[in-house]
Amino acid sequence: MIDMKSHNVDLEKIEQAVGMILEAVGEDVGREGLQDTPKRVAKMYAEVFAGLKEDPKEYFRTVFHENHEELVLVKDIPFYSMCEHHLVPFFGKAHIAYIPRDGVVTGLSKLARAVETVAKRPQLQERITSTIADSMMETLNPHGVYVMVEAEHMCMTMRGIKKPGSKTVTAVARGVLETDDIKRSEVITYINMD
Repeated sequence: MIDMKSHNVDLEKIEQAVGMILEAVGEDVGREGLQDTPKRVAKMYAEVFAGLKEDPKEYFRTVFHENHEELVLVKDIPFYSMCEHHLVPFFGKAHIAYIPRDGVVTGLSKLARAVETVAKRPQLQERITSTIADSMMETLNPHGVYVMVEAEHMCMTMRGIKKPGSKTVTAVARGVLETDDIKRSEVITYINMD
């Protein structure tokens, strides 16, 4: 359950705005199917934008020390976000790889939690990709990080060019995974394996 107060979500203001939008497109906000729509949308927005007041770096502050300085990859992490240009969803999966330094590793679930936090705000896919990579570099100080995000954008599917099924891929490499072509190729190969 989302705590609306801690996220400074003004549910009443959202309800009023949604009602105004429905009226502006010519709908009757008093008809049975729409009577509670503004309230439902307000609660949904509180949930899908819950990451606005969260810092993904917090997930990387819990670390473990393990004698491991080789590749760690978590792939196919599902996420949902909202395009900041049209306020319609985009969704897909993220792949996160890093090479620990001095045996400092983080919990695997922390990678998925960071993706979720960054995605739960009005967002751009490019920003999701770089924010995750930069948060890991700053907090974990690994030898390198590679983040790839694949997503379908409803702003391309249901409006504008109307091309359902098209996917956008963004990738960011930091540290040794930016400078070492062989290591980066290894990561990409693992990401593409079924």
